[in-house]
Amino acid sequence: MTNIIVVEKIDRAILLIRGQKVMLDVDLAVIYGVETRRLNEQVKRNIDRFPADFMFQLTDKEKNDVIANCDHLVKIKFSRTNPYAFTEHGAIMLASVLNTQTAIFTSVLIVRAFVRLREIFATHKELAKKLSELESKYDEQFKVVFQALRELMQPEVLGSERHRIGYKTNPNKDK
Repeated sequence: MTNIIVVEKIDRAILLIRGQKVMLDVDLAVIYGVETRRLNEQVKRNIDRFPADFMFQLTDKEKNDVIANCDHLVKIKFSRTNPYAFTEHGAIMLASVLNTQTAIFTSVLIVRAFVRLREIFATHKELAKKLSELESKYDEQFKVVFQALRELMQPEVLGSERHRIGYKTNPNKDK
């Protein structure tokens, strides 16, 4: 049962920021069973193990976007420092730096989650290719259907413009 809970936390914690799949320090700390402060202390002590392609710090805008889009990250709103984002390699490097039994066990689950996500994206690419082939065979009447399918296949990127739900207000009303 604990395994299932950890896997669900990992899947929920993988975000797409700057075009990369990453996990934030606060989520990794929970998954690895340590305090975020301790995790970041270990990173600073071993900074040579975390080059820019393993880890980066979020900008203020990225932090606000994450808070707005991820309910479980509301608590970082009050943090004085912006969170660190770790790529797959950075998340694995953390396990070696933390060197706890939980970190070692969980790093295997994190690798599997990233691999599963990679497989899902590969499936989307294959699906997009097949969709293009079908689209070339059919005429204009199916164009709307193909466009709708393409939009559904697009991953949601943090920070992208969200459509408001509800009635549109009249922009000329106040004039």
